[in-house]
Amino acid sequence: MTTMSASVEDSPLYVAALARGISLLGAFTERRPAMTLPELAEATGLTKSAVQRFAHTLWVLGYLRKHPQTKKFSLAPRSLELGMQYTQTSALVLGGNPFLHSLNRSTQETCSLAEPEGREMVYVARFATHMQMFVNMPVGTRLPIYSTAAGRAVLSRLDHDRVHELLSSSERRAHTNMSITDLDALMNEVQFARDHGYARSNCEIYPGDITISAPVVDPVGTPVGAVNVSVPASRWSFEEAQAVFGPQVVETAHAISASNTIGITPPFYETGY
Repeated sequence: MTTMSASVEDSPLYVAALARGISLLGAFTERRPAMTLPELAEATGLTKSAVQRFAHTLWVLGYLRKHPQTKKFSLAPRSLELGMQYTQTSALVLGGNPFLHSLNRSTQETCSLAEPEGREMVYVARFATHMQMFVNMPVGTRLPIYSTAAGRAVLSRLDHDRVHELLSSSERRAHTNMSITDLDALMNEVQFARDHGYARSNCEIYPGDITISAPVVDPVGTPVGAVNVSVPASRWSFEEAQAVFGPQVVETAHAISASNTIGITPPFYETGY
């Protein structure tokens, strides 16, 4: 999860109560889909009285459900509106979807569009393969920028010093025994992406999942996202995946970048996150 800087929180425009209320919606996870008030207080770091007020308000508004017996709160279907409205209004998603769908049909593999936010990549669009799916990664999934092909693709369009700063300040932990966490090795992967136009990740987040990605840029060259093709290692070798899908993700990313649907965007690392 991204965190606001202290300077942003100190602004007179910052509404702390609103931020605390929203934090309740973000507290629910796959491991904790339903929680009591004390559990919500523990998950958010808020007092029980504050959690009680916020949870009641969100329940009245329809964003939370409350079980009549256990008194546990969980997300209600209306909470989907918050994410769906983003996908229905994002210039990147709306402009990229036709090209992503075309890539999915030509490759017959899972294709995704990811967007940088802070030190994470958020997956904002996805067309799944019709073959057996190896990894279920729904829209909204967040993954570290350093260990994903999408993240390295985005980083490849930044200057060397900025990339070094972002990577050196990241908590680089291994997700699998294939994960690259060494700073110099990661810098080499970003340089590979600069040289070849596409980035790669070999089973670094999920065992057996190979991903090839290329950056999408706005009209002034700022990286705003990345196109992914993900394939299982049971069907593809790492070298074959690069040879086949590298040119295709580069072509698709270029087409989205040139489609005139993406406005000029502030760099993701210059936001308040």
